[in-house]
Amino acid sequence: MEASNETWEVEFFLVGFPDLKRFHLLLFSLLLFTYLLILGGNAVILMLIRANPHLHVPMYYFVAILSFLEVWYTTVTIPKMLANLLDSRKPISYRGCLLQVYFFHALGITEACLLTAMAYDRYLAICKPLHYPFAMTPKICLWLVAGCWACGFIWPVPEIILLSTLPLCRVHRIEHPFCDFPSLLSLACADVSTSTTVDFALHSFVILGPATLILFSYMKILSVVIKIQGSEGRRKAFSTCASHLTVVLAFFSTTGFMYIRPARSQPSYHDRVVAVVYAVLTPLFNPLIYSLRNKDIQKALMGVK
Repeated sequence: MEASNETWEVEFFLVGFPDLKRFHLLLFSLLLFTYLLILGGNAVILMLIRANPHLHVPMYYFVAILSFLEVWYTTVTIPKMLANLLDSRKPISYRGCLLQVYFFHALGITEACLLTAMAYDRYLAICKPLHYPFAMTPKICLWLVAGCWACGFIWPVPEIILLSTLPLCRVHRIEHPFCDFPSLLSLACADVSTSTTVDFALHSFVILGPATLILFSYMKILSVVIKIQGSEGRRKAFSTCASHLTVVLAFFSTTGFMYIRPARSQPSYHDRVVAVVYAVLTPLFNPLIYSLRNKDIQKALMGVK
């Protein structure tokens, strides 16, 4: 059964954290400051990579794409969250809600694929250094990035189609800071077992698949690194992976907690907290991680050749 014309005109109300309503100005200031830090930090990384020729290598091309991606990933949710903190009604249209769900997941899946491509790049650089210049050419790097974006924007389409066909109950309160699959499914006045199964299967594959490939890459990397003679060589090899591995752990742990759970009813308070972590805090930490833990970025930041 398809959504009626009336459904398309429905307004939702994003409840978020009603217990913190009296702190809305403080939360607005903190969230705005965080958003500006995310935009500024990623902009700095993009400018540094563009301005420094020694960073024009596949590893940093991927980092630049990740920074570009994080800007749009946060822009899908944070501006609306900021607006809702100043609006007691906190409305969002049905179309706007579906679009937010689609772009949030499309960009999130693109990031998962990109982190996998970055792990593959590190695997080639450390485990097959002689083949690396031929196996990771600019053309191959471009194809990998294009594949990540294509996968990201195609993968959520079935879930969006399922959501758009569900009849909605009269209660339009979304117990979440932004629109998401679980919170919208909880509003349906119909059997959502099929939608829940599809949601669980698609998210499991798109999270566990890349996570498994990344784990395999790092197992191979570890097996090579422990055979390197001398602590300096091992330290250098680990340092090239440390930033990426930190980002991977933060991203997959939070998204895995949110989406790889077969049975969910109304999103809990803990779900909302975790949602803020992976939608706001993880993107904030990423540029900090790459600037504080990556010596090449540090040197470029200090103007050292």
